[in-house]
Amino acid sequence: MFFSRFDHRTLVAAAVTLALSASCTGTPKTPRPPAPVVAGPWWQEGVCYEVFVRSFYDSDGDGIGDLKGLTARLDYINDGNPASTKSLGANCIWLMPIDKATSYHGYDVIDYYHVDPMYGSDEDFRTLVAEAHRRGIHVIVDFVPNHSSSENPWFQSALRGPGSPYRDWYRWSSTAPSEKGPWGQEVWHKSPVRDEFYYGLFWHGMPDLNYETPALMQEMLKVTRYWLTEMHADGFRFDAIPYLVEEHDRIQHTEGTHEVLRNFGKTIRATSPSSFTVGEMSDEDPRILATYYPDQLDAYFAFGVAFATVDAARTGKATRFIEAVSDANRLLPAGRWSPFLTNHDHVRVMSQLGGDVARERVAAGAMLMLPGMPFVYYGEEIGMLGTKPDETIRNPMQWSPAPNGGFTTGSPWEALQPDWRTKNVAVQDDDSTSLLNHYRRLIHLRNSHQALRTGSLTMLATGDTTGTIAAWLRESGREAFLIVVNFGDRKTQVWLPSLRRIVRTPSDRTEQTFMDPPRACGRIVMMSDGSFDMVSTIAARSVCVFRLPLY
Repeated sequence: MFFSRFDHRTLVAAAVTLALSASCTGTPKTPRPPAPVVAGPWWQEGVCYEVFVRSFYDSDGDGIGDLKGLTARLDYINDGNPASTKSLGANCIWLMPIDKATSYHGYDVIDYYHVDPMYGSDEDFRTLVAEAHRRGIHVIVDFVPNHSSSENPWFQSALRGPGSPYRDWYRWSSTAPSEKGPWGQEVWHKSPVRDEFYYGLFWHGMPDLNYETPALMQEMLKVTRYWLTEMHADGFRFDAIPYLVEEHDRIQHTEGTHEVLRNFGKTIRATSPSSFTVGEMSDEDPRILATYYPDQLDAYFAFGVAFATVDAARTGKATRFIEAVSDANRLLPAGRWSPFLTNHDHVRVMSQLGGDVARERVAAGAMLMLPGMPFVYYGEEIGMLGTKPDETIRNPMQWSPAPNGGFTTGSPWEALQPDWRTKNVAVQDDDSTSLLNHYRRLIHLRNSHQALRTGSLTMLATGDTTGTIAAWLRESGREAFLIVVNFGDRKTQVWLPSLRRIVRTPSDRTEQTFMDPPRACGRIVMMSDGSFDMVSTIAARSVCVFRLPLY
């Protein structure tokens, strides 16, 4: 069955299988606006969309995206209509830092309590949240707990010497310690004021905060409470969490860091029980990530799974993907690790895949059929390009063939990618086979089925000798889906002996497969004993999602 538009009512009403192929398609307190209502934790029930406000949409023509611009474009992310064919269907947006900061990216904060004026006002943010909630979207904000800007008034006061009340909010040394950072970088920096050194892991413009000082810990907890209660945010993405507390010669993953995160998690959940916290812990080893559970933040990004997914799409080999997903599924709490492809720190996925749309389709399909809350970086859904330096993986969003890609009526803060005239939302919007509509269908498919949102994950043996096939089962209650992915560039026959354990025979004992497109995904063959034994030939670079028949 081929849907030129993704029909939500069809998915809800029909007991069918849908197969998606990569080869086709200080402010006065104000009342908190009502948040979207869902049956379980909302952050286990949808998809989150990462937005760099500076690059999303400019409402006033100054060349810089702003909160009013993002508010004007919320319908693109989710228009509040589950049956919509023009909405991505994400129920969450993560905003990269919007606090007052020194740099364009915002990760060196000057004032943790107010929106940077280049993005608008505090009230603009509250309006954004209210409008987002009206559409079923939750808003989480980037929180930078590891370091401040060197221009932050706290640090400027601390520079003046031991008499400053903020002196112990940072780390100091009278001599230059010999220790280096995890990338071999200098981490102790000469004070511009006196003969001493201060600690800053990332660079001299970002001095690290000292969580061994109780007053600093209390201040940062106060910041989180403020954004939840006064600004009405729905939670936080925590930046650079492994480095919060140094212990002797250990720079990352210390017990002090875990204790700080427990304190944050406990306080945030007590302040706003429905909030969501997700942490950036970029080590690929899930055994290290496992130490950040169970009582710290709600979830963490699954970097190992992300890198393995893109690697599988690029090489056509599934082995690394299967291992990464299996390890995460075995070692980490269910529903509390978040898959993604790339973010604002990585070369964009389309650039990593050499501009191959089929490869991005298969990567997106595999990622969005995994458990947890998936994250999609803005522009990923239209195949935006972007390589280092960082500014060019954070380019303005490509909305249309209009001047400046429809991003601004002025001069954009950063040049758009060269292909913006032919690769943009407007061009892909009405093309049923476009990458944008592929993402829309995948997200709406996920939204329509509990098993694909919160169901358990079971990796399956495939009998595949080519090394290009991955298969897994998602189950919840009386609903089950089989996902089969061919990352390779050739059609492959798949045998699934491990499905023999699942005896769920429909009364008519007939094949239960519907596919989009019809020739991508072969058939599920039912054996005489009522079990499933095989999915026949799967096309190259295809993601096939079969709804299994139940009693």
